[in-house]
Amino acid sequence: MKNSPFNLQEQQLTNEYLQYADEMLAVRKNLLGYPANENSGMSGFYNWYIQSGLADSLMNNAGDCYAPSHFDLSSHRYECKVIDYFADLLQFAEDYWGLIGTGGTDGNNHGVYFGKKILWERTGELPIVYTSAEAHYSNMRLADLQGLQVKRIPADTEGRMDVASFAKALAPNKPALVIYAIGTTFKGAMDDVAALEEIIRQKSVKNIYRHFDAALFGGYLPFTRCKDLVSQKLWHYDSLAISGHKFFGIDEPCCVFVCRKEVFDAQQNSNIPYLESSMPMISCSRSALTPLKMYWLLKTKGWYYYARLALVCIKNAEYLHKELLKLKWPAWRNNASNIVYFKRPAEEIMHKYSLAKDCDKRLGGNLAHIVVMPHVKQPLLERFLKDLAKEIVGQER
Repeated sequence: MKNSPFNLQEQQLTNEYLQYADEMLAVRKNLLGYPANENSGMSGFYNWYIQSGLADSLMNNAGDCYAPSHFDLSSHRYECKVIDYFADLLQFAEDYWGLIGTGGTDGNNHGVYFGKKILWERTGELPIVYTSAEAHYSNMRLADLQGLQVKRIPADTEGRMDVASFAKALAPNKPALVIYAIGTTFKGAMDDVAALEEIIRQKSVKNIYRHFDAALFGGYLPFTRCKDLVSQKLWHYDSLAISGHKFFGIDEPCCVFVCRKEVFDAQQNSNIPYLESSMPMISCSRSALTPLKMYWLLKTKGWYYYARLALVCIKNAEYLHKELLKLKWPAWRNNASNIVYFKRPAEEIMHKYSLAKDCDKRLGGNLAHIVVMPHVKQPLLERFLKDLAKEIVGQER
């Protein structure tokens, strides 16, 4: 068996994968432009996973994790623990329900779908979706997928939904599904929820569903002095989505979706005899490994670890912004944001640091940004600033 073709192929593939790993680790070393936490801290989990024997088993979290099911090979109990943790972190003032999905888009999809269903149940009309032009691109696609009219509201130069434009677009006699961007993809802007809610009050919109798209910011804000920005008790939103692979550092895309229990109860509760479980969510089969990973991180790292991590990210973002201004390089940063956006540098720097691109003529044209994640320490930022300073000198010659 040792000389079988299978083992030979396995060894060749191992060597190929090792080379691939070296390439990925080289990219990881300078990654600045995307909201990925490259310090996952998952090695202890994988040691347990292999030693336990579960690495050779298939588990599936199909069904409602809060409901009994015939299929016991799942991690539903840990999925519930993770959702309970976030409901407490987000200060849910009402009964809640949730799930762990495949990524931020999955969380937003559930928000749009649940909002559509409950507003239809109340009014017999499909809602109009309101979202900022600088909110995550998935919002437009998801509304289109679900056959909903979208009003894409212009954003101000900071990236927030423009309040006057929202007031003009809002139809008072139609059900409204408002997606609030709590941290836009590029500029890291948070919609002014208080001002937008005042418009809703003034126009007496009765049938409204509020979804918070808080993929990145919903991860770290609850551990800071700005935690009220994502407080359900304060803002009374109906649902919220947070990405687990961004601030928390799970090594694959995932999301935590939490909604009010009333919203969940309004969904079509299809009881599936095959599982003897309810299936009101969009996704059927769901990863049982992801909740185990998420719970592992939450328990092994702890609240104080994440509070320190959030503070470091914000401080390093402040440092980067200040240093860019010292170089007289146009740069901006929104309040409580770990994203710094600035005039786009040379393509060589863009490629070296995997920087994301955007364009806003109101700010001079071509832009780039850095997302200061937990793996982005000051030495890495100093290397970037040094390269940028060289570019500036070259431009002055």
